[in-house]
Amino acid sequence: MAIQWFPGHMHVTQKAIAERVKDIDVVIELLDARLPGSSANPMLAELTGHKPGLKVLNKQDLADPDRTALWLAHYNAQPDTRAIGLDASLSTPAQRLIAACHELAPNRGGMAKPMRVLICGIPNVGKSTLINTMTGAKKAKTGDEAGITKLEQRIVLADDFYLWDTPGMLWPRIIVPKSGFNLAASGAVGRNAYDEELVALELLATLKKDYAGLVEARFKLAESIAELSDEEALEAIGRKRGALLGKGKVNTQKAAEVVMHEFRNGSMGRITLETPEEFLQWFAAGMQADAERAAKKAARSKKKKPQRGGDGAPTATPWPIEPSEPSEPSEPSEPDRPDTA
Repeated sequence: MAIQWFPGHMHVTQKAIAERVKDIDVVIELLDARLPGSSANPMLAELTGHKPGLKVLNKQDLADPDRTALWLAHYNAQPDTRAIGLDASLSTPAQRLIAACHELAPNRGGMAKPMRVLICGIPNVGKSTLINTMTGAKKAKTGDEAGITKLEQRIVLADDFYLWDTPGMLWPRIIVPKSGFNLAASGAVGRNAYDEELVALELLATLKKDYAGLVEARFKLAESIAELSDEEALEAIGRKRGALLGKGKVNTQKAAEVVMHEFRNGSMGRITLETPEEFLQWFAAGMQADAERAAKKAARSKKKKPQRGGDGAPTATPWPIEPSEPSEPSEPSEPDRPDTA
């Protein structure tokens, strides 16, 4: 199952960023420290790649500190890029952003050349919380659902420091399947765009591999989940939490909601779902699959294109000697649903 979510207001945001970035000095991209690769927007990189960038690994208090260190080193090794980790609700670390922006654009500052900063990120990554912390006031709406911020906002942090906040934005097609699952598990995707049980099972598969002890301790499981299938692990958690139907059958939908809720609020412990090495492997595989898909589509289009005779009229096409290639399943379309807010 491929998870995709790109509602209409995100397309508007994409155009707004493309226009705004012309006059921007530094671009801040907030990433989820629990999935730093999957939460980095490749479309944003195309729109703002020529500007100095500050990668902020937010929610680092919920992430595995060893893996956070790996990700910070990964991003700090990139040109014209700085990376820092913080918890957006703590005011002192948030002030580091201003200093980091001045380091990336040392020639900006003062009333003659005010610092102009664009802050971007995926939905529900904590941008609004960070802005409210930095300003000391509720300048932006916050919530635990994707899609709270709908309009661009200009915020004055100092007389010579202007910050533009943009709505959370994903990208039109997620080519790394694992990223889609990780984004859904984190709450960055609208709830109507994915099956909660499938996402919970994929999440458990990762937790079984890297954080089995944390899961067993949190849910007080007697058995080792490493020895259980993903479905058995979900059922064991459901029984422990009383998610039962008649005759002792487990309500797997409720159990899935419990697993994702416990991950999102950090109750299981400090967890990061991917390392830089893992993500680069997923991304390379996704790029290859995407290239193969494009090549097949081009080949089919070429076969279907009618040949023209000398007078410009289509020539008769003989019955193919070999059976034609079956058509590839179409990309899942965005479901009709109300905007989450």
